[in-house]
Amino acid sequence: MAKPIKETPELYGKDAERFERLISQPNPISEQEKERARKAYEVMKSISNFQW
Repeated sequence: MAKPIKETPELYGKDAERFERLISQPNPISEQEKERARKAYEVMKSISNFQW
C-alpha cells in the first residue's frame, strides 16, 4: 500500500525570497537543448498509443 503524500511545507523569510527569485528568472536554454527536447518529445509521441 502506498504511503500518504505529506503536505508541502511553506517557505518563509529568505528561503521564500530565494525561491521566488529562482522561479521568476529561469536560466536561458540553448537552441541545442531545445532541439534535443523536441526530438525526445517526438520519439515519445511516436511510441505512445494513448486513446482518449
